[in-house]
Amino acid sequence: MRKRSQRLWLIGAAALLLTGAVALAATALKGSVAFFYDPTDLVEKDVAKPGVNARVGGLVLAGSVKYPSSGRMEFDITDGKNSRHVTFAGLKPDMFAEGQGIVAVGKFDHSGELIADKLLAKHDENYMPKDVYDSLRKRAGEAGAVDYKAPKPEAGT
Repeated sequence: MRKRSQRLWLIGAAALLLTGAVALAATALKGSVAFFYDPTDLVEKDVAKPGVNARVGGLVLAGSVKYPSSGRMEFDITDGKNSRHVTFAGLKPDMFAEGQGIVAVGKFDHSGELIADKLLAKHDENYMPKDVYDSLRKRAGEAGAVDYKAPKPEAGT
């Protein structure tokens, strides 16, 4: 076999191995990827299918927080236009409150409810996650939703 043929076989084998590795990595990560949505995106894009991982962000709807059983909490997340029901079993973040911006991470059940395994809130009452803030600003222009004031920049940033 000539050197040129050997090189072509080596390049072909390397390309095949690389393609296989990328395919395996994509398959392994498929179940753990969680895209960010706001409640209106869930309605418009019909994403809330059973077993789909998602991060849903918005404001905790006032008057919606309920504790139906010990260790379990239910509430609604809204973007001012639509809302989504969330169930969470675990310790809530200290900064969790009605009207506060949060992101709930979890999977949808068969009824379209988000079963969250993680709630994300920040340390400051002026903070709102960037994805949530951008989503609320976008919806405010479309539907006249409550306009949230921009967070104050932290000192030194």
